[in-house]
Amino acid sequence: MPKGKRKGKSDRVRNEGSLQTSDDESINDNNSLISGYSENTSAEDGTTDEVDAITQQEAFEEKLMEAIDGLTQKSAQGRTNNFEAVAKAFIKKYVPDFVQDRKLTIIDCIERSLRKGRGAEQAASAELAPLLCVQLGVDGSDDVVNNLKPVLKSTANDNSVSALARAKCCTSLALITYLSGGEMGDVLELMQQFQVIFSGSYLKGDGSMANVNGDLAALHAAALSAWTLLFTLMAPGDVYTMIGNGTNFTPSLMQLAQLLNSPYLEVRLSAGEALAIVFELGREYHEDFAEEFIPDLVETLRQLATDSHKYRAKKDRKQQRATFRDILYYIEDDNLPDLQIRFGKEILVLDSWTRRKQYYALCHTLGSGLNMHLAENELLRDIFQLGDKLIMDIPSLKQSKLERHLLNAAAFKARTISRSKNRDKRSDF
Repeated sequence: MPKGKRKGKSDRVRNEGSLQTSDDESINDNNSLISGYSENTSAEDGTTDEVDAITQQEAFEEKLMEAIDGLTQKSAQGRTNNFEAVAKAFIKKYVPDFVQDRKLTIIDCIERSLRKGRGAEQAASAELAPLLCVQLGVDGSDDVVNNLKPVLKSTANDNSVSALARAKCCTSLALITYLSGGEMGDVLELMQQFQVIFSGSYLKGDGSMANVNGDLAALHAAALSAWTLLFTLMAPGDVYTMIGNGTNFTPSLMQLAQLLNSPYLEVRLSAGEALAIVFELGREYHEDFAEEFIPDLVETLRQLATDSHKYRAKKDRKQQRATFRDILYYIEDDNLPDLQIRFGKEILVLDSWTRRKQYYALCHTLGSGLNMHLAENELLRDIFQLGDKLIMDIPSLKQSKLERHLLNAAAFKARTISRSKNRDKRSDF
């Protein structure tokens, strides 16, 4: 033994006492220590998580309030930036109570910018209107519709306004009408106004193509897409009566088919989508809907589904072929594959053209925030019949990294002691 390290009496007593302690007691003491530490750690982690969540929510609401206050800036660019910031916040989080308390202020700012703003500011303010309805739900959207619908309609029909802003107004009008559940008479009137806008892409009287530039084509595509969204609200019997029997309802099937010849991809895709939904609703009422029109339509759809013209961009050709292939199969064989959308632990099944259109319209508006709204937003869950909101995670039940480490260490020590007992040793005979 090294010098200065001789055992005293007290050391021997201490060592003897430690040797008298059983292995089981040692394990239990160790486990109780770890368990107690883990419980304290878990409680502290839970409290910390709650505090962090509250802090993040307060910071989010503070920034959102700053953006709402910025909607009245003197600078047009500043107002535009703040409209975009508020829109991003509404896409990112579902905060109906916060929005409810400030909806009149936001509505007033949107209306003022639509009336007095120009170009980008009008477009940004128009985009915010349907997001306001998404946050407020059906019951809270009346003020949005009553105050903004007139100015959105006048802006959409104003030829002096930029085509981009008019297109955004068309999309916004269709969405706030769809989300608020308007009267069918008002819906049909609005559809006729959209038809007047996209009729600019119809063929001329001599059968030649209309002279339309890219900006106008985007406007016509937006108006047609808006018309189609509202068309999904119509009853199958009304569709069969108004379109299938050759009445004066516009657009007719022939006029919609003319748009398939547009030189612009957006118009062609919107026209194909509209025709698919018209046939779907008409066939729900009677399977012989517009049978005499199908052969010519199928021929046009087949050409679009196999288009290989080199003057079209490769990406455009690919998108066109994929879309019109599905439309062709449906018109010919009444066959549409189910499309499944996964979000969290849930699945949304899009089993009809009508349902797809409604989903794509909301996807265009909510973008990356759609999955969050499908999980949290009562209005969207009601639209897609998803039922009550699921309770996903309970953070307090989730072990922290430190807790898992301590529990694993305790289990490892217990396993080592147990194995040392049972390890093969030489015995005396």
